[in-house]
Amino acid sequence: MKTKLYTIIALLLVALSTQAQDQPEYRMELGAGAGLAAYVGDLNSNPAKGMRPMGALVAKYRSNPRMAWALNLGLSQLKGSTKDSDSWLPELSETIADFKTSIVDVQLRFEYNFWAFGTGREYHGAQPLTPFITLGLGATIGNAKITQTGADELKKNSFAAQMPIGLGVKYKVADRLNLTAEWIMHFTGTDKLDGMEDPYGIRSKGLFKNTDGYSTLQLSLTYDLWAKCRVCHNDRD
Repeated sequence: MKTKLYTIIALLLVALSTQAQDQPEYRMELGAGAGLAAYVGDLNSNPAKGMRPMGALVAKYRSNPRMAWALNLGLSQLKGSTKDSDSWLPELSETIADFKTSIVDVQLRFEYNFWAFGTGREYHGAQPLTPFITLGLGATIGNAKITQTGADELKKNSFAAQMPIGLGVKYKVADRLNLTAEWIMHFTGTDKLDGMEDPYGIRSKGLFKNTDGYSTLQLSLTYDLWAKCRVCHNDRD
């Protein structure tokens, strides 16, 4: 009787293992995201203040269950005013200036998951929920409109490299559906996102000295594509 029971258990384990091997690993994710963006610069030092709506297209390539490369194309608007500044600005001491900047954000980021990410059926030990950290490089294109008391509206364009740094959480909603929440701080190499270069009247040098930036809070939904392999777990194949 015991021998039959052991045989049945062994057959069940083999069947479960075979079923797990039938679940493919996917290399790509495609989807879209929405969220909020906030300006950080001479007129505002709080990365959560004055947030504006944003949208994004997202593509990811998974190197393995712990690592991925993310390409993010975002559209948003930054907004600010000298009324929000706690500092005295010598260049704008006798006027009130407001700005709205439409930005196009392109970034390539590396993501590192704290735990292997997946359903657990395609990769042994994978988890449907994992926090992650991210770092990358990108570019920001800005189109600022500035209004000042007693003056005509000004328009100024800017283009700058950026370094996005952040963290987030991924959740496996379904076998091929992923939900990601992330907060990213974008450090740029320009002081012209608000259209007001050097309002303190103090010149400074350095990659991120006296430059503007912005933070983004984004929620993305992506769909898995490009099945890697149905019968093997060798991540090099």
